[in-house]
Amino acid sequence: MDRKQLLIVDDAPLIISRLKILLEDLPFLDRIDSAATVAEAVGKLSTPPLPDIILLDINLPDRNGIDFLRQLHQDYPHIVVIMQSNQYGASYRSLCLQLGASYYIDKSTEFQLIPFVLSTICSGSL
Repeated sequence: MDRKQLLIVDDAPLIISRLKILLEDLPFLDRIDSAATVAEAVGKLSTPPLPDIILLDINLPDRNGIDFLRQLHQDYPHIVVIMQSNQYGASYRSLCLQLGASYYIDKSTEFQLIPFVLSTICSGSL
């Protein structure tokens, strides 16, 4: 299995820190990068290597993550996007999946599932 590049897009430093600790030893990840805003994430998308996977929060200070998901799905259809949010609701989950997200994580109840979801994606099972 090829090692993947991961980009975390979240404005909460604590979440980014927890994710990096949770994911740093996963053998299928080559690099974990982060961005606190959509603008910062767009900047990272203009410089190789492009991420293979993006963990994308819905609530960001400069733009809604759902709007950014639409753009990502259109401009970078090969990038796997996993939405994450404390905004749980079947409507959010359904909308994100409909717009091209591969998975939706409720950070308040499913945070610990992220390594499993990434493993599933990287193994080609999702």
